[in-house]
Amino acid sequence: MWKKVASQLKNKKYSVYKLSNLTGIPESTLRSYRDGREPSFKNVCKIADALDVSLDYFRETEDDK
Repeated sequence: MWKKVASQLKNKKYSVYKLSNLTGIPESTLRSYRDGREPSFKNVCKIADALDVSLDYFRETEDDK
């Protein structure tokens, strides 16, 4: 999932710090997602809202494209 988050961060020119501020999720937690930890559904919703993407965006696999 983090690959898709990182792609959106790059597109929007957001940093992890800004995403943290927009979502209320600590930077350390966001970095743990980058390192492979699975986020809670609640936090996925917050991230999707902050990045202005649907939850389905995170469900798509490379094969779905």
